[in-house]
Amino acid sequence: MNLSTLDWSIVLIFLALMIAMVLFSKNLVKSVSDFLATGRTGGRYIISMFHGTAALGAITVIGALEQNYSAGFNSRWWEMPTAVILVAISVTGWVVYRFRRTKALTMAQFFEMRYSRAFRIFAGFLAFLSGVFNMIIFPSVSARFFIYFCGIPEIGEVFGISLTFVAVTGAMVLIPLYFIFTGGHIAVMFTDFIQGVFVNIVFVIVVILLLVQVDWTHISDAVNAAPAGQSLINPFDADKVQDFDPWYFFIGMFGLIYTKLSWQGNSSFNIAAKSAHEARMADVLTNWRLVPQWGLFLVFVPVVAYTIFHHGDFSSIANSINATLSGAGTDAEQSQLRVPMALNYLLPIGLKGAFVAIMLAAAVTCHNTYMHSWGSIFIQDCIMPLRKKPFEPKQHLKYLKLSILGVGIIIFFLSILFQQPDKVFLFLNVSGAIFVGGSGAVIIGGLYWKRGTTAAAWAAMITGAVTASGNIILKSIFDEAYPINGQWGWFMAMIAASVVYIVVSLLTPKPKVNMDKLLHRGEFSDHAKEKSANETPAKGWKVLAWTKEFTRGDKIIYAVTIGWTVLWVLVFIAGTIYNFAVQPIENSTWMQFWKIYTYIFLGISIIVTIWFTIGGVKNLREMISALRHNLRDHSDDGFVKKEE
Repeated sequence: MNLSTLDWSIVLIFLALMIAMVLFSKNLVKSVSDFLATGRTGGRYIISMFHGTAALGAITVIGALEQNYSAGFNSRWWEMPTAVILVAISVTGWVVYRFRRTKALTMAQFFEMRYSRAFRIFAGFLAFLSGVFNMIIFPSVSARFFIYFCGIPEIGEVFGISLTFVAVTGAMVLIPLYFIFTGGHIAVMFTDFIQGVFVNIVFVIVVILLLVQVDWTHISDAVNAAPAGQSLINPFDADKVQDFDPWYFFIGMFGLIYTKLSWQGNSSFNIAAKSAHEARMADVLTNWRLVPQWGLFLVFVPVVAYTIFHHGDFSSIANSINATLSGAGTDAEQSQLRVPMALNYLLPIGLKGAFVAIMLAAAVTCHNTYMHSWGSIFIQDCIMPLRKKPFEPKQHLKYLKLSILGVGIIIFFLSILFQQPDKVFLFLNVSGAIFVGGSGAVIIGGLYWKRGTTAAAWAAMITGAVTASGNIILKSIFDEAYPINGQWGWFMAMIAASVVYIVVSLLTPKPKVNMDKLLHRGEFSDHAKEKSANETPAKGWKVLAWTKEFTRGDKIIYAVTIGWTVLWVLVFIAGTIYNFAVQPIENSTWMQFWKIYTYIFLGISIIVTIWFTIGGVKNLREMISALRHNLRDHSDDGFVKKEE
């Protein structure tokens, strides 16, 4: 074992805390809406942290560390323009605001409201299949991390399959299932909040420790020795980086806009906010929530790991890690473990246990979020629309739990047997594109374009699924001989589906869509429930300004967010122009820039961690109070009547 008694104690204490929160949430589940969407009681901080935690599973951490081991600091350079997109999306309420106003429990329910019941069933089934396929690597990737990082010994083999691997993979499924069965989505929200607070604290501490342990001189020596075209610090010398070149990030920028809310693995997040404005503010706060995670830890740590493997002063550590990884399976599996194993050697007793604790929490909270979503979608969007009347509440909850259990069983067995063909992020993008390749066009068109037709929705969804599936099949057959990776496969699916949606909509009869009724605006609004001073979102350039819904505090957050974003975009523009119009920026200058960047983001990360902890605790108390005292609307179960 690689962990000390103190390390294991920290892991067990944190697991016990999560279980205690789950048990506490048990008595708060009183309706289908509670089980699916926390009774729509979520405040901005807890929603933002919940979304971030669901997205920051153990597999995401491992995938990001793998990505930035190749891309280095360059990933942050090419993601700087992304900040503009994120802010624009959040402050305008892009998709989020309108979807929340539909009051749909799932995206497929919205599809029935906007298009047809048959399309809802098809889309729900496609989301289910895409999601389960996408998730089959979650338990196995997480299990390999724990086995190698913790040094869990082998207990035997059956049919050539490691029993240790089977046991740990099983734990990655069983623990989340227990959480879901006990407290439904309320338990998911509670545990995600705890993990969100703890992960930020640990990430900040780890970065501070690594800054002390590894000198910038060592980092500079290692990264400057990188081959031409594969720089980790000079974004204009990274065109030969395999898979994670600048085009990878440009496609990601487009995907941010196109796929907003379209991935149904976090469908519960989409509808858990207590109001449309709170959902929008949660999106604004996401720009800050990302700082300790994606802006600091997931960038700096891989660069330090690269230094360990490429600097002579750390050759003994590198040799030990390589010897351990030699028995870790395929090249793809070894690639996933490289950075975590470097951390294993660098972290001291206690902090090593804390890191395992957050990775366990990340695995559990991510897995329970996604299993909850896929199991719920199968009942809500594939089975229930076939019924003439809604389920009885107790019966409904029973079927939801059985469906989630079925998802867990499927994922467990497939995770053990499936051989991952590509890097983590590339596989996740292209497998997810089976659904989101087409759903993005269908969602955006359905919310913003009265001309979008049901026929176009069918055509776009099928086009996206076929394009993505075709890329997966061809990649599996031809492997490296097939030149299109998962990121480009995702991009092809998005473009093809968008074109098809527009063309088919223009060629088919104009639908009769009452957008005011769909969005509960005007004569169809409900002022008492929404508590909103501005029922209709602003249009045109006015969406960039605050409306009557914004309090003084909201305006301050909004203004500071805009200012922070503009600052880094200006840095990006100035650096790019100088590099091409004046002279190429030298690597020594880049090293100094990234050093300053790291310390700035470390300071901001400390502020964000304190800020979100205080705000999240306040939201949590409010949510608990609401769940204890609010009357339940048992008709809010996702069933769509014909007149709707």
